[in-house]
Amino acid sequence: MSRIIFRLPDIGEGIAEAEIVAWHVAVGDWVEEDKPLADVMTDKATVEMESPATGRIVELGGEVGSRLAIGAPLVVIETGDGDGSERGNDEHASSLPPPPRIVPDREDRPAAAPLLRVLASPAVRARARDLGIDLAVVRPGPDGRVRHGDLDRYVAWSGGGHGAAGKARADEVVKVAGLRRRIAENMAASKRHIPHFSYVEEIDVTALESMRADLNGEDDTRPRLTLLPFLVTAICRVIPDFPMINARYDDEAEVVTRHGAVHMGIATQTPQGLMVPVLRNAQDKNLWQLAREIARLAEDARSGVIARQDLIGSTLTITSLGALGGVATTPVINRPEVAIIGPNRIVERPMFVPDGLGGERVAKRKLMNLSISCDHRVVDGWDAASFVQAVKNLLERPARLLAP
Repeated sequence: MSRIIFRLPDIGEGIAEAEIVAWHVAVGDWVEEDKPLADVMTDKATVEMESPATGRIVELGGEVGSRLAIGAPLVVIETGDGDGSERGNDEHASSLPPPPRIVPDREDRPAAAPLLRVLASPAVRARARDLGIDLAVVRPGPDGRVRHGDLDRYVAWSGGGHGAAGKARADEVVKVAGLRRRIAENMAASKRHIPHFSYVEEIDVTALESMRADLNGEDDTRPRLTLLPFLVTAICRVIPDFPMINARYDDEAEVVTRHGAVHMGIATQTPQGLMVPVLRNAQDKNLWQLAREIARLAEDARSGVIARQDLIGSTLTITSLGALGGVATTPVINRPEVAIIGPNRIVERPMFVPDGLGGERVAKRKLMNLSISCDHRVVDGWDAASFVQAVKNLLERPARLLAP
C-alpha cells in the first residue's frame, strides 16, 4: 500500500488559489482513476479535478468553502500498488493529475438517464429516501445537482402527494461558498462603504414597444430586440452630459475616474448565482450589435464558459428582472462603480393623453418605472434625477435612438 498526495495543480493564467465548491468523494470512498474528485472555483471558472489514481480516499484537503493555494494538498489517496515502486512509497509522494477540465452547465437529460453519482445535498438525499424516490430518475437542475425543487417537480409529475399540500421537509444547511460567497462579500462591502440613494421615474414606453415590435418583424436574420439594447443606447446618448454617472470611485485614494467609454455591466442570473458580464464600448454599437453581444454574454455566463476578461472592467451596470421586475427596485451598486440602473416590469394602465384638440382623453398606455441607485458621495440627487429624465425623454421618443 502507498499513499499519493494529490496537490492542487497550477490551473494557469496567474491563478494563486482556488476555492472548493463541491466534493464528489468523501473519506473512505473508493475512487477510480480519472473519476471526479472535487470542483474548485477560480476567478474565471469552475474546474473539475479528476483522480490521478485508483484507490481509497483517506484525507481531504478542506471542506466546501475552503480556499487552497496552488500546490496545497487536495486529497490523499491510498493505493494498492504493492511495494509502491511506481509511484513512491512515502506519504509525501505526489502525482500530477490529468489536465483539469472546465465544467459548463450540464444539459438537461431524459428523466430516467442513469448517473454514476447523483449530485445532491445530504438533506435532499434524506428526503428522497423518505419519499422512496431513486435520485437517479430525477431530472437535476442546469448545474447537474438535484435540489428540493427538482424533487417537488418529480413528485408532481409522478402523481405523488395524494392531494396533500406537501410534506414538511427537513431543514437544509447550505454552505455559503463559491460564487454565492463572492456575491455576499461584494454586496456587503457595497452597502458597508457606499451611502446609497435611489430615484424612480415612470416612463411611457408605448411608442418604444411599438417600434420594437416593428423592427423585430422586419428581418429574421437579425437578433431579436429586447428592451435592453434601447435602454443601453439611450444611456450612451446622454452619458456625455452626465459624466459623473459613468464613473468609478477609488475611496482609498479618494479619486473618481469619469470614463469616456461606456463599459456596461449586464447583471445576469445564472444557475450558480448573479454574474455581471461586461458589454464593452457600448457607445460604438447599434441596436442589433448590442442585442447580439448581450445574448452572447448571457449565454456564456449561464453555461459556465464565460471568460474572465468578460467579467471585469464595467463602468456602469444595468440590472433587470425582466417580467419579474416589480413596480420599483432599489438595486445595490456594483462597487467601485457609482451608479446602477434597474428597469422594472412594463404594465398597461389608463392615462390622460392629448386628444389633438387641445384637451385630453383617456388611453391605454404601456408604462415602466426606471430605478437608479447612486453613490451619494460623488453623485448628487439633482444629477441622478436629471440623468434619468434625459433617458426618459429619449425612450418616450424612440425614433431619435435610430438617428446618427
